[in-house]
Amino acid sequence: MNNAPASRELSDAEKKRLERVGNRRGRNRPSKVPARLARTSAFAPKRRGLITDSSFERLYIVRGHSVVRVSGRELGSQHRDALYAVFRLGHESETVRDPSATLGLRNYMKVETSWRELLKCMGLTQHVNNVAALHYTFEDIKKVVVTIYEGDEQRLLEKFRQGKLPKDGGKMGNMLHDVEWTGLGLDDRVCVYYGEWSAAMVVSAKLVSLNADVQFALGSDYAKSFWPYIDSFQKHSWVDEDRLAELVGRDLWGPHESAETRRDFRSKCRKALDDMVKAGGLRSWRAEIKGDGRRKSRRYHYEHGLDPQLELPIAPEKILEMEETTKERTAKVAAAP
Repeated sequence: MNNAPASRELSDAEKKRLERVGNRRGRNRPSKVPARLARTSAFAPKRRGLITDSSFERLYIVRGHSVVRVSGRELGSQHRDALYAVFRLGHESETVRDPSATLGLRNYMKVETSWRELLKCMGLTQHVNNVAALHYTFEDIKKVVVTIYEGDEQRLLEKFRQGKLPKDGGKMGNMLHDVEWTGLGLDDRVCVYYGEWSAAMVVSAKLVSLNADVQFALGSDYAKSFWPYIDSFQKHSWVDEDRLAELVGRDLWGPHESAETRRDFRSKCRKALDDMVKAGGLRSWRAEIKGDGRRKSRRYHYEHGLDPQLELPIAPEKILEMEETTKERTAKVAAAP
């Protein structure tokens, strides 16, 4: 005789919950990154030769996702990694007195940790030389003002070309407000305060879960530029080369590009995708040639290296039961005197 309980069809809420849990894809301490920072070309795919002139200003556009203006200096791969390491660690709120604030108080989000922990998060050797390098990286980030514009990308671009300030909505601020430390030894404490822009993105929950282990394992700067975008769209399985070009601030068919530069870019794309496979982010990839003649383009199809089904070998009913039990325990603790 079969004593198993009768099965029932899952409700819409339960199905969505299962999908949400399944899509975590076994991420170990992911970085909760503002979506605009995962889908932007504001970080150059290089570590050296960056423009450090304080008068630097550039507009970065990724169609359908972000229109970002960076002022103060050019940012590179090391700056992206440092920010992602900060977002990977848990933050807390701190209220401080500020005469310029409306009520004389200002609330900040901060991450308190050690230099050693930051280096571990980034997969870097725990050495004082890397502490010094990270210190200067934070210093660079503090010099930068980021402006995010809302609205139609083409209209915004036309306004900038005309030297006019867009009338659309937007937000300007620093990604990091302040960085304090007790020393530059590996185990010295360091406190990183989010900038107003970063804090606003966190509060509004405009975040994506990034597989940081893969990000920090990548050796190619182009891969570091592509992976956050690819990983932020968990259900996508292909990306066009035009999009990849946007992510590194290029227009493959623009006036400054040629057949030779496009060949070089495609070579970098292949190496970047191979790097993602090596780092475990992708299982495989292939290129599809689209179009005819001189305007041939590539579409890169890929398979994520972490399969939701393999990472979650628990029966759906059991997952729901575990989640309900957790809710009941939380309610009991809250009701306890």
